[in-house]
Parts: sequence; structure tokens; C-alpha cells
Amino acid sequence: MTRRRTLAKLGLVLCASAWGATTALAQTPYPSKPVKFIVPYAPGGLPDTVARWVAQRLADRLGQAVVIDNKPGGNGVVAYQALLQSQPSDGHAFIVSDGSMLSITPQVNKAASYQVGKDILPVSLIARSPLFLVAHPRVGVSNLNEFISLVRSKPGEFSYGSSGIGSTHHLTMEALKGALNLDVRHIPYRGSGQSTPALIGGQVEFSVAALPSITGFVQAGQAKLIASNASTRSLQAPDVATIAEVVPGFDFAVVVGVLAASGTPQAAIDRISREIAEVVKMPDVVKQFQAAVVEPVGAGPAEYTRVIARENEAMLRAGKAAALKAE
Repeated sequence: MTRRRTLAKLGLVLCASAWGATTALAQTPYPSKPVKFIVPYAPGGLPDTVARWVAQRLADRLGQAVVIDNKPGGNGVVAYQALLQSQPSDGHAFIVSDGSMLSITPQVNKAASYQVGKDILPVSLIARSPLFLVAHPRVGVSNLNEFISLVRSKPGEFSYGSSGIGSTHHLTMEALKGALNLDVRHIPYRGSGQSTPALIGGQVEFSVAALPSITGFVQAGQAKLIASNASTRSLQAPDVATIAEVVPGFDFAVVVGVLAASGTPQAAIDRISREIAEVVKMPDVVKQFQAAVVEPVGAGPAEYTRVIARENEAMLRAGKAAALKAE
């Protein structure tokens, strides 16, 4: 009997201890330490830039530092591995990436076995940014309809440069070619730092590029904007048509968002999503974004999930047209 009473008391103590620990955990303010934004690219690209702009203001609202951790490699696979090693269960580590990590990487990298909704959870769609079809002035086209007519009249004669096989730049053009039955040769380069000079130097007649990387050349008359790959016209280039005006539903604009690992507390996801939605409304942040031709969005998990699904479907079709193979 004495032994039973002792065990019963011990059980009560253990239960009380567990209850106390759970209560203490529930009452711990979030975030309780610095938040980490893992970026699957080297510093300087669009996702990295957007992450840094948001991090500065987000830290003020959270009362904790937001640290940028660049983990390039494997088209996002290295960043995903880093996320899993960052104790995602405590809700203090996230990935900030463009959509290619989810829509393109699985098509080219067998190691990308993660799935949206199962292994990776959408948190916040921060922003979107268009890419532009650009022409060398010697080609003599000024708009999308002229481009289409010229290319159709001389199939296989022209080439375009991209920032690499499997890039959004590459698949934008392959999707356009497939939709309109165009024959333009693809010349892949190692990033826009090579593809843009190739266009300006006349090694290729066309290219797909982000507006900030080509604006100076456009202003100097060394390049001509032909069309945007977004669903709506850019505020910074309102006279430039969208491909969607000729190909209904065409939308290959780059989207940048926050992703979490499975097991991340819902409270953490909700807080980060809610705060980012407020950050991207701040006038100085909006001004920063617009100067870089980036549209602030701040949509939550549900809307971001829909955007990811649409992009994955579009990129999968374009990837098949481009004959991408996972290695």
C-alpha cells in the first residue's frame, strides 16, 4: 500500500511537472530568439534583396533580429537541408526564395524530393517581379507583334540568351515558343551577368532579363523592351505589353515568398505572415520595391499555396517543352 501511495504521488508530481513545462512553453513569447531567413542564393539576387528589405522592418515589429543566411547550391536543395537542421519545430527558421526552388528544381535535381504541403509549408507571398523579353536594336522590332511576325518569317534564324538552362528566363521563352509555335534557338549563359552583355554585344538577338539589369541599356538605345512575362503591365514600363495580351493566362513573373518546414508551429507561421503583410504596406518599403520593379504583395498561406500550384503547373509544361531532365 505504501509503495502504491508513493507511485501515485510520483505520478502526480510528473504530471504537474509536464503541465508546468507545457504551460511555460505556451506562455513563451514568440519569437524568443533571432529569426533566420535562409536564402538559397548568393547575396545580391532578387530573393536575397527582398529578404533583406523585409528583414529590417520585420525585426522592428518582432522585437528580435532577423538574420539572412545565404545557402546557395543545388538550386535550393542546400537551403532546404539547412532549414531542416535549424530546429524548425521552434518556428525560428524559414526559407525566402523565388518559386523556382519548388517549380523548376525538382525537374533538374533528383535530390529535390520535398513536396509543398507535406515537407514545405507556404507562409507568405512577399512580392512578384516581371521579366522582360528584350531585343537588340539591329533586329528592328519595337513590340511583341513585330517580334512574332519577324520570328515566324525566319524560323531558326534568331537566337535568344538566358541566364541558364532551367532558369525562369529560359522557361519563359520556351513557354512563349510553345504557345505561338516559334522557332528561336536557345543560348544558355551563366546568369544575367553574361546573358545581358551577350545581347548588348550582338551575340544573340533576344534575351529575357529583369528590368533593373537592362534599364541602362534601354535608356542608351542599346536594347529594346518587347514584352513582360507578368499577367499585368509593369508600372515602371506601362507602354510595354504583356505576353498575356497575346497568350491568355501567360504569367511567368518571378514570385518571392517565405516557406517553412513541416512541423513549424502554426502560431509562428501566422505571426510571420501577418507581420510581413504589414511590412510590405509601409510607404518606404513600397518605394524601395517599386524602384526595383518589384510589386509588394504580402498574401497569406492560402493565397501563396494557390500561386505555387499555378506556377508549378506552368513550369512543368514549359520544362517538358524544354526537355529538362533531372540529374
